[in-house]
Amino acid sequence: MAASSASPPDPPAPERARRAGYRRLPVQQRRDQLIAVALELFGSRPPEEVTLDDVAEAAGASRPLVYRYFSGGKQQLYEAALRSAAEELTGRFTVPGPGTPTEQLAGVLDRYFSFVAEHAAGYGALLRGGSVVETARTSAIIDEVRRVALRRTLRHLGVRDAGPQLTLLVRSWLSVVEASALSWLDEGRQIPQDALRDWLVDEFVVMAAAAAVRDEQTAGMLATVLALESPDGQAAALIARLGELLVLRT
Repeated sequence: MAASSASPPDPPAPERARRAGYRRLPVQQRRDQLIAVALELFGSRPPEEVTLDDVAEAAGASRPLVYRYFSGGKQQLYEAALRSAAEELTGRFTVPGPGTPTEQLAGVLDRYFSFVAEHAAGYGALLRGGSVVETARTSAIIDEVRRVALRRTLRHLGVRDAGPQLTLLVRSWLSVVEASALSWLDEGRQIPQDALRDWLVDEFVVMAAAAAVRDEQTAGMLATVLALESPDGQAAALIARLGELLVLRT
């Protein structure tokens, strides 16, 4: 009889410790943790394949607790994770320290492709626009990232007020960078990251040269950029090689 009247056994110690630790986290810290977990999941799988249950399990939480912080459900959590990723990505458009314009571009590309590699699946789903969680708000977040990329690329080139043709040149090059990142992921990253970076820097110089033929501002920008390059730098090597190819064609 004494055994039958005993109170139920206590939960296992690990479970008690987990719940106690969970309660101790401040609200903002808990919210940030859920966003970080969601970002990791959205970055490793296409967003439409991630559920709130996945986030809750990875965070060691319950589904109702996730809803407590994100009452809008998966969509709200996805947008919060996307904003977090956007903030991280835009921070990589600035390269600390000195360098020539092409060295600055190369530094940005290194940081950009490191981000792409860290968030491969989510990055691909996002830029292809095929995610079922894509909305006008998520598109606006990505558009803002692209606007920041434009402004900071122009800054690396020493341009304060770009005209329409120079703006179109930089936007076009940034589109090439995005497309190259997607292709790089699709092809299993067969091209070494530094080789892809150097190719994209060369691509910018060549695109700028073609645009400079028809636009004075672009011509002035390119002349300034090349004047700042070292004689044995990447841009000088590219121009020398292009000169050799053109001679061979004539």
